[in-house]
Amino acid sequence: MELKFTVQTKIQKPLAEVFDGVYNPSKITRYFATGGASAPLDVGTTVIWQFADHPGDVPVRVKEVVPNQLIAFEWDAGEPNTVCRVEMKFEALDDKSTMVSITESGWPSTQKGLDLSYGNCMGWSHMTAFLKAYLEYGINLRKGAY
Repeated sequence: MELKFTVQTKIQKPLAEVFDGVYNPSKITRYFATGGASAPLDVGTTVIWQFADHPGDVPVRVKEVVPNQLIAFEWDAGEPNTVCRVEMKFEALDDKSTMVSITESGWPSTQKGLDLSYGNCMGWSHMTAFLKAYLEYGINLRKGAY
């Protein structure tokens, strides 16, 4: 059994603005990677995300980018020699709204893998809500959330 999930959120902003809100390090640090993001999410780069409320570097190895459509990366899954793939898809619903969906897969079919996948599912649900709050209302919902 493959451990995989997808979360999604509608954001009432144009597609290019929503995509840039994830891709651009100066924006993603305002609502998600609040400890820093070392670079834009460009193919072939390893971007380091840091979280003010969670110590340590999180290496994000960018595998695929299609502007205004897709950002795909890999990162460690929390168990030795295990990598997860994250795919962020962006779809314009009209001129002023965008659907963001995030799919993550790759955990081992173990209890620990299942537990880690549930935690990440919650985290990505929060991230899309944080993105929505930041882009639509200019607020950082992550601050004080953890």
